[in-house]
Amino acid sequence: MTLKPLGDRVVLKFCEAEEATKSGLLLTSAAQEKPQTAEILAVGPGGIVDGKEVKMEVKVGDKVILSKYAGTEVKLDGETYTIIRQSEILAIVE
Repeated sequence: MTLKPLGDRVVLKFCEAEEATKSGLLLTSAAQEKPQTAEILAVGPGGIVDGKEVKMEVKVGDKVILSKYAGTEVKLDGETYTIIRQSEILAIVE
């Protein structure tokens, strides 16, 4: 089964959370912050959204930074994905 986003939505898979600090201390899962970097797996077609034309500026494979609490988590075939609007993406990592 695959996810096909509609409108200006994007399907993401978050990168793994840091398990250790820079100094080498191991973090428990409760102490780990939700990662803000994700990879784009699918992109909607854009088009007219809320009366305005939206051009998709991201593409499949881009690594992006988004706000901490953005999007909706979806579980499919044992994997967790996040669906967000393109406007919730803060930057593309190059």
